[in-house]
Amino acid sequence: MHCYSFTGMRNLLNRIPQYWLYQCLGWGIFLLINVFFAVSFDKFDSLFVWRLLIFVTLGIVLTHLMRRVIQKLNLLQGPLNTQIFGFLMVTLGFSLVISLLDKFLIDLFSLRYPEELKESSTFIFIADIFNAFVFLFIWNMIYFIQHYIHASRKQKLDTLHLQALVKELELKTIKSHINPHFIFNALNSIRALIDENPSRAREAITELSNILRSSMQAENVETVPLSRELDIVRDYLALEHIRFEDRLKVEYEIDQRMLNQPVPYMMLQTLVENAIKHGIGRNVAGGTVKIISGLRGGHHELIVRNTGHLNGGINKGGFGLQSTAQRLGLLFGPGAGFQIKDLSDNTVEARVTIPVLN
Repeated sequence: MHCYSFTGMRNLLNRIPQYWLYQCLGWGIFLLINVFFAVSFDKFDSLFVWRLLIFVTLGIVLTHLMRRVIQKLNLLQGPLNTQIFGFLMVTLGFSLVISLLDKFLIDLFSLRYPEELKESSTFIFIADIFNAFVFLFIWNMIYFIQHYIHASRKQKLDTLHLQALVKELELKTIKSHINPHFIFNALNSIRALIDENPSRAREAITELSNILRSSMQAENVETVPLSRELDIVRDYLALEHIRFEDRLKVEYEIDQRMLNQPVPYMMLQTLVENAIKHGIGRNVAGGTVKIISGLRGGHHELIVRNTGHLNGGINKGGFGLQSTAQRLGLLFGPGAGFQIKDLSDNTVEARVTIPVLN
């Protein structure tokens, strides 16, 4: 029963706008503080209660109207000096209004203490304006601070949303450049094979179908497990083997623990494609492509080594290799890295490092 009541109260509070919760809380605290001091100094009587209720009621109504004026005049925007001037003028204006209404109601209902009747009404009125200005100044300060906190939080969320949108667009742009490469090469290989070896051509079509099926299934996925990426690479290399025959040798050195680690979709295939295009394809005798996957220093290292050399940086200029570095940064942040270099006189190494996800 108590749990139900607590839940019902929480649901009720959630339905009340945050502004009114703060408004009631603030003026409620003001009321309790005044009651506390009135009781402490033996000033708590019917006159005090009625005067306090009048001031609190006027305070709630007029601060709400003041908020509407601030919004109507758009005082929360514009240069800082304009905001400060508008803030002071609105506070002073409403201090005058609340003091006039408070004086009118107190005199109307004869709620003045005897000692107040002996004092100058002008002095009392100026003192009331000053007190009201202090209260409204504090109210406005809290309101402005709350507004800036809310605006700053909203701007941060909008910035994060924009960054996510830009990231998604960048990734889609990169993928749109990567996908066609292997398809065209594979189709050329199959076309050359149709007359020479129809049986192998059928197998090649199946391999190409597997790659295209993987591509369609991963259309909305930025990363896939390494095992799935290796399946695509094996089908791709089987198709390339039709073109290169014995000139192409493939070696694998895969740590089985890495098979479930995520890698960017089609990234490994892009690196292998560049290794064949700029390495094996330019060597009359062909060469070897070696694919290595392992764990080192808390990072998943994915390495493609191929026979050849960078030849003055020709390899580095391809869009596929540039996009690899961009995608790694977008997907895994600064902890990921990519480099390509001559490992020896006749071996090029492309190395990808990705933070390991526990």
